[in-house]
Amino acid sequence: MKLSVLNLAPLREGQDFKSAMDDVVILAQETERLGYERYWIAEHHNSKTIASSATQLLIQHTLAQTSSIRVGSGGVMLPNHSPYLISEQYGTLETLYPNRIDLGLGRAPGTDQQTARAIRRTNNLYPHFEEDILELQGYFKGTQAVQAYPAAGLDVPMYILGSSTDSAHLAAKLGLPYVFAAHFAPRMLTEAVSIYRREFQPSDKLSAPYVILCANVIMADTDNEANRLATSQTMSFAGIVTNRAEPLQAPKNSDEEIWSAILPSSEVPHFGPVGFSAQPNLDRIQQVVRQMTAVSLIGNKATVAQQLHSLKKEVHFDELMANSYIFDQKAQAYSYQLLSELVTKDR
Repeated sequence: MKLSVLNLAPLREGQDFKSAMDDVVILAQETERLGYERYWIAEHHNSKTIASSATQLLIQHTLAQTSSIRVGSGGVMLPNHSPYLISEQYGTLETLYPNRIDLGLGRAPGTDQQTARAIRRTNNLYPHFEEDILELQGYFKGTQAVQAYPAAGLDVPMYILGSSTDSAHLAAKLGLPYVFAAHFAPRMLTEAVSIYRREFQPSDKLSAPYVILCANVIMADTDNEANRLATSQTMSFAGIVTNRAEPLQAPKNSDEEIWSAILPSSEVPHFGPVGFSAQPNLDRIQQVVRQMTAVSLIGNKATVAQQLHSLKKEVHFDELMANSYIFDQKAQAYSYQLLSELVTKDR
């Protein structure tokens, strides 16, 4: 099974944007050394705690300071962009860094509705996702009425990102790899992957279904230490649910310390394709956070091996893409090392 990395480029407490961007490169270099297949950077807007708003620039910056790992978008939120400009940008990246570019494509805005209107310059936020993908493919194939250089004739692999059954149907129809966002929206995971595999139509890009599963992974030498490190993840998701997003926080001793400090918010948050109602009480906040983080592999190598085995029994995936909300950079790099050692041992 291949291993890859998803990085949302979070700011850690006390960091500025430059430091967070430096961390993106440092982790890419470390996971490249460990043999990870690909390194994807997410697109988010209007967030003071995430440094990945200009995703293409961060991808180029990362490519320039690595040598072999594939680097790509996790993903380009295509309705925010002109397919023509995306083809020019990623065609340029492919020209500069051949055979190292991945183009993950999503339909969500990666932000709230007001910001989406500012990005798209329209009140019509309905995404024409399939049409945009077909247009984008046409620029790389050189079959459109106008040409996009240097994209025309280049082969940049495209992936459909999703957290629902809609994207599963589309990825199957187009014969493209499917990437499921179980790291924050796992509810439809098994149904979506089943639909994708059942309906898959081979294409000139892919002869058989290929599923990448995004999951949260936090590993350490002991279960206790991994669970302690995972409290930073709990705080991050609690901030999303209560609309009180903060930089990634240093870990607490336990989740109980987090819940005792949380008061419900009357504001309604929005994160990517997931909208929330105002949460009336702490129990509801805890429930939503646990639902969002249900696909999290947390523990030492033996524990995560069992969790991974159970996950594979539940859903058939070909590649694991690990997202890691760990505050300490060295502990984060060590977590990726332990995951690499675990999967390499099982091969």
